[in-house]
Amino acid sequence: MKPMLPGRLGLLLALSFIGWTSVTRADAVSALQVLRVGGCAGTLPAMQPLQPDARLDSAARRWAEGASLASAVARDGQPHGRTVGLRLSGPDDAILQTLREAHCRSFADRSLAYFGVHRRGDETWVLMASGRPQGELPSAASYGEPSAPARPSGPATVPQPQPASAMPRQVLQLVNEARASGARCGGRSFDAAPALRWSGTLGEVASGHALDMARHGYFEHVDLRGHTPAERVRAAGYREKLVGENIAYGPDSAQEVVAGWLHSTGHCENIMDPRFVEMGLAVAAGRGSKHGLYWDQVLATPVQ
Repeated sequence: MKPMLPGRLGLLLALSFIGWTSVTRADAVSALQVLRVGGCAGTLPAMQPLQPDARLDSAARRWAEGASLASAVARDGQPHGRTVGLRLSGPDDAILQTLREAHCRSFADRSLAYFGVHRRGDETWVLMASGRPQGELPSAASYGEPSAPARPSGPATVPQPQPASAMPRQVLQLVNEARASGARCGGRSFDAAPALRWSGTLGEVASGHALDMARHGYFEHVDLRGHTPAERVRAAGYREKLVGENIAYGPDSAQEVVAGWLHSTGHCENIMDPRFVEMGLAVAAGRGSKHGLYWDQVLATPVQ
């Protein structure tokens, strides 16, 4: 199944959480894509994700090997328009923070459309270009990235708002449809996985955290009391073997939030992980300037 991004991209996705302690599973490109889609945590307009290009991968490698940025890009044919390069270092959480605090204006440019990346150790070189390089672009599917959805040629339709009470079960249905079809999450392919069943306890845990984020205007897996998702699940009396969590801010429909999660490598891996057998989900409306919807999906495997 090829996950598709919705037309309205006003969402922010947190790096996914899975396991006994907080472990982020997102590389620099995933973090960059998430920040573009979420408008740099809502500070800029939301943008379409960048599409991969093999020649920009090669150019990023040459740049990492010591070539100047201009010469690295020019060797295979200069891309039309603007080219931006970012050199990032450190663990994934530090890269996300650096991108958010120092580089939003660099990569959050609507004219940018393609990217290439080269990694070596804890350093990452990312190149972004505003136009197509000369010749044919390789298929986005060959890089495990979803293509941008085609825009309808007919009159646009405005979706009807979904009642909040229906959203959790709709998310469960959409997640199980994805698991039944199999998916490609970044560079990793997942076969079909068994359907998740609904857990009222996990739903209550998700509700507590979604409401807490909405009331206090924060967006993190660890709550204001320092509790991780696994600790919140345990405090509810759920005897867990494995716990995962996906959160999002901004989507106003089940379809939109699931599409966004499936587009983000770490979130997609959580959804497709065959080890999970139960889930709960809740939605809460923020207050004041943070008036969008906060989503919390908790996945778990109980101790038998």
